[in-house]
Amino acid sequence: MTDLLLIGGATPEMLERLGAAFTVHRLSDAADPVSWLAEHGAKIHYVATNGHDGVKPDYIKALPNLKLISCYGVGYDAIDTNLARAGGIMVTHTPNVLNAEVASTALMLMLACYRNLLADDAYVRSGDWETGGNAPLSRSADNQVVGIVGLGRIGQAIADKLAPFNATILYHARSQKMVPYQYCESLLDMARASDVLICITPGGEATNKLINAEVINALGPKGTLINVSRGSVVDETAMIAALQEGRLGWAGLDVFEQEPKVPVALRQMANVVLLPHVGSATHETRAAMGNLTVDNLLQHLDSGTVISPVPECEDM
Repeated sequence: MTDLLLIGGATPEMLERLGAAFTVHRLSDAADPVSWLAEHGAKIHYVATNGHDGVKPDYIKALPNLKLISCYGVGYDAIDTNLARAGGIMVTHTPNVLNAEVASTALMLMLACYRNLLADDAYVRSGDWETGGNAPLSRSADNQVVGIVGLGRIGQAIADKLAPFNATILYHARSQKMVPYQYCESLLDMARASDVLICITPGGEATNKLINAEVINALGPKGTLINVSRGSVVDETAMIAALQEGRLGWAGLDVFEQEPKVPVALRQMANVVLLPHVGSATHETRAAMGNLTVDNLLQHLDSGTVISPVPECEDM
């Protein structure tokens, strides 16, 4: 059977399907991955990985006969697609199947920030409601101006889920789209006009610290920042300072710069809601992602074609 290298984990269902079609080698089983690749890399034709682990450039170079990298996740910034493409290596990911779930996570974070979910939950659990009376009032999430940074498939799903809240949707993207929302060429102007800024743009060098101190200050002390994209998209140091100093009101975060390390300052703030990068983490959505990851591999093995190439590889 054809040899496949597995980088990172995989579900039992994925392993069963992969094992029926490939000889699977787990990189985690190698005491020294570099030495293992030097010895065995030439026999590897396929790689299955995920958006967090990706494939290091040196690993790609050590796999001279690699045909396809199948990524479990929509984000693939941990894979050097230019290097892969230059070597004739197809890269796939798992878009669309997680759109609704990540959109729900963004909305959950927004509502948690607006309605003081964590503080009110703690108030009840502590017994303070019984002894101290009613909790402080929160804010309504209705009729807000929401700026979406990156109106791709998930960004559109977020906009769709905001419809019952009567939100005014603004968006900033690389280009204007045929959608019934207001396009903002300037991210800074959009931040000034928004009550909420939701980040759902891809990671990578082009968006590194896109949400910087200037954008955060423009969002302002009554603003809420939601990040369900990549931790690198937000200048974490600038955000923490703004939250501490009252220049930014609230933040709902599913991603961080140095995951799984989360700054103590963020963990100590009452005006922040934190999630452990679980935007798509439901049984149903992760099963769909796993299926698509394996389907891309099996289809390429059978016909040389794939279902969901990353944009950089769509013409290969």
